[in-house]
Order: sequence, then C-alpha cells, then structure tokens
Amino acid sequence: MKKTLICAALILLVISAVFSQKGAKPKPAPAKSIIFAVISDGERIEPIGEIDGGKLVEAIGGGGEEKSLSNFAQNYYEPKTTYNLIFGGVKNGTVTIVNSNPKSTCGKNAATVTTQSTKAKLKGLVMGLATNETAIKASSGLRRLPTTSERAEIESLVRAEFTKQGVTAKAVKNIKYHNLTALNIDNDGKAEMVGTYWAENSAKERNLLFFIADKNEKGKYKFGHSEYSKVTPDEIMSGDFKDLDEEAMITELLLDAMEYNGDTTAEIFTVVKAFEGYNYNVYSRQNGKWTKVFEGYNYHCAY
Repeated sequence: MKKTLICAALILLVISAVFSQKGAKPKPAPAKSIIFAVISDGERIEPIGEIDGGKLVEAIGGGGEEKSLSNFAQNYYEPKTTYNLIFGGVKNGTVTIVNSNPKSTCGKNAATVTTQSTKAKLKGLVMGLATNETAIKASSGLRRLPTTSERAEIESLVRAEFTKQGVTAKAVKNIKYHNLTALNIDNDGKAEMVGTYWAENSAKERNLLFFIADKNEKGKYKFGHSEYSKVTPDEIMSGDFKDLDEEAMITELLLDAMEYNGDTTAEIFTVVKAFEGYNYNVYSRQNGKWTKVFEGYNYHCAY
C-alpha cells in the first residue's frame, strides 16, 4: 500500500511538472550587444544593429512578427534599463528606458527614454547612439561645431562638388546646410568633418550632398566619402520641398561615431529619415577611404 501511494505521488508530480511547463512562457534569448539610434530630441531609441563577431547585423525591424517584437521588448526595453549614451564616440551619459509598446502603430520596436548627459544636448538634428556594450574604446570624445576657418575650407569643397555636378552658379553661391560636425574618430588630434549640405537649383529641384572629410598629408581637407543626389517633387512622398528644407527628410544625417569592430578607428553612423521608416548607414575607414559597411532599415508605419 505504501509503495502504491509513493508511485501515485510521483506520477502526480510528473503530471504537474508537465502542465506547469506547458503553461510557462518561454524566456527570451539573452540580450546581445546592440547599438541604438537616439532620436526625437533624446526621447526615443530604436535599434540599428547587433554586434556579432565584430560585425554589425540588422536587428528586428518594426515590421517584424508580433512574438519576435514582444521578445525584443522584454530583452531590451524593460523600464529603468540603462544604456550608455555615445556622443563624440565615447560614453557621455546614460539613456534610461521609460516604456515601450510592441503593439503600437508606429513604434513597435522603439522605446521612450530619458537621456542624461553633461555634454550632449540632443535636439532637432543633433542625435546620438546608445549601447549596452561596456568595452567602449577610449577616444578623444571630440564633437563640436567647426571653426570659422574650418567651415570656409569645407564649403569651398562643397561648392566645387556642386559645380562639378552641374548646379547653377547662383545656387552654389547660396548653399545651405543641415549640419556640419567636427569629430575625432581615431584620437590623432585631427578633426574629421561630417556634413550635410543642400542647394536650391530651381523651384522644382533640390541638390543634396552628404560627406565625410579628412585632412590629407598637407593638412588640407579632402572628401574621404561624398554622395550627391538630386531630388524633384515627384520623388518626395508628400510632394512638398519643405520636408527636405525644414525637416531634412530623405537627407543623410550624422548620428555619431562608435568603435565596435576592434580596429583603431571609430565607425560613423548616419540616418536617412524616410517617410515610412528610417534608413541607417555605417561607414568604416579602410585604406584611407570611407566605405559603407552596413545598411539597415527600420519600418515605422505607412505614411
């Protein structure tokens, strides 16, 4: 009788364990090293990519499956989770999760955050990066506006490039910019310049130029990378140039720089604000030239 009772108890324990396992929610995979864009005046983050073996691989986008988005939020967006704010290529404060909603309409893989920093003033087109990576390579931390002489030298290069692309002399004379930022990505005491300029060739045309400029052996700036494009109203979803002129839509803009692949030079991260989501690019200096080593897209919602 005693043996029968013991066997019955063991069977009940096994059955109970099986049912409890079936009812339990599977735990999400451990969080990987990841890099986020810090946008919307420092009040929002969304993933750019995960670091895997020194390479950046695209993280789940806003158009991902509901279960995957929910797991991502559990892994990375628990309220009060804190990340390193990267500004000037180094840690310059913290980013703390407030909340997220993987079932929201336009921010399924984004989170609302608070940002704290004594240096970084994130506002408008001044943005940054956030990461859970702790082994962040030491850098100069330089991120500033150009000096008057630096700006004059850079704008001479910009005007020459616009002229080369067939932009009118009047438009070249009146070039405008969304930003021009001095960084020091390899801590060599020489500032690299990252800039986004535009010209108004006519009422129905805008001319855009994004570039990264380095100093050559003679101490003069040259473009290590530049990308020119021409935009007409039919290429803009809203059909209104004010989205380019005022909001810098479909224009490539600096986020910041961060060294993640184990070399001696920080990579430069940029964002292109599309109407239904954001495109992310990463550039690495290789053999004296800046090469695009990553392209990603994060869907928000239909325009």
